[in-house]
Amino acid sequence: MRLYIIRHGETAWNTQLRLQGQTDIELNENGRLLAKKTAQAMRGIPFDLVLTSPLSRAKETALLVLDGRNIPVIEDTRIREISFGDMEGERISKEEREDPNSRFYRFFHDPGHYIAAAHGESIQSLCERTADFLAELKEKKEWQDKTILISTHGAASRALLCAVKNTPLCDFWQGGVPKNCAVTIIDLEEGMWKIKEQDVIYYENV
Repeated sequence: MRLYIIRHGETAWNTQLRLQGQTDIELNENGRLLAKKTAQAMRGIPFDLVLTSPLSRAKETALLVLDGRNIPVIEDTRIREISFGDMEGERISKEEREDPNSRFYRFFHDPGHYIAAAHGESIQSLCERTADFLAELKEKKEWQDKTILISTHGAASRALLCAVKNTPLCDFWQGGVPKNCAVTIIDLEEGMWKIKEQDVIYYENV
């Protein structure tokens, strides 16, 4: 089994530095362009199926990357983005980005001490549901020889990597938030996940 894990294309809230979480924001025109360029670079990859977050920005990214290929597209809520609860839609100010005591700073720079807002989700909860998703994939005997596109989100994609690497929460971001349409390639080899490439940006070469 080979997984191509892609973060969705750009949205208006990405450019405005607003917390999207599980709010269903669609791609903007640049986001669609990034996905189409990524599709050009990935057109030779023989995908057998797609597993996508149900949020529209992830689903549209997947469909644009497929570029008309007639293969199954399956939604899975376990790979949707982390919920920011009452913080969703808030714009992150420069002061909050630099204040070690702010919730925003802790989420991006000190995730081990991040405390979710009211009605929000902890990073630990995100890691648990994405790890469950990967564990189920590993056991899918009918998919063992498949090449699968997984369309998800920034934090959710990092949670998937944490499950593969057994990374502690303090190093959750592993170098930072992945760029829009960044792709990480993972193989299942002898029952173990192996990262082949991380955060590949295909559209820079198109």
